[in-house]
Amino acid sequence: MIRSTTPDDADAIAGIYNHYVRETAITFEEDEVSAGEIKQRILAIKEDKLPWIVAEDQGQLVGYAYASKWKGRCAYRYSVEVTVYLSPVAKGKGWGTKLYQHLFEQLRQLGIHVALGGITLPNPASVALHEKFGMKQVAHFKEVGFKFGQWQDTGYWQLILNKYELGN
Repeated sequence: MIRSTTPDDADAIAGIYNHYVRETAITFEEDEVSAGEIKQRILAIKEDKLPWIVAEDQGQLVGYAYASKWKGRCAYRYSVEVTVYLSPVAKGKGWGTKLYQHLFEQLRQLGIHVALGGITLPNPASVALHEKFGMKQVAHFKEVGFKFGQWQDTGYWQLILNKYELGN
């Protein structure tokens, strides 16, 4: 089941996210994030009127996805950055695809024009997921992060969700 998140999901989301903080360079955060901080992040996304959704399997939260503002300047208001994280036990079971399908549909309904996804490289599974939705690589930043004693590269993938012209 895919549904909108609530602040009550913060503990489970923190559990999923902190695995990646501790074990991988997928996120550039180096310190675990509290459930209270996750709750604040959920509320900030909701305040921006953007979606944050979760996947549940047999009552267990197995992943989440959300969209956040791309940049703070007004002209970027039709562009978002998308993020998806899965519980390690949920990988390879199609949950990332299901979450992005729902997220992208919600973004289209909101009139969002562009979705951008940042990926720490190498990460073949994440690249494959983003490209499955037609996202194209538009940037590769060399050695922009330093985690676990190594320089990390980041790539960005882009998808134009809505092709229309806005009036002035």
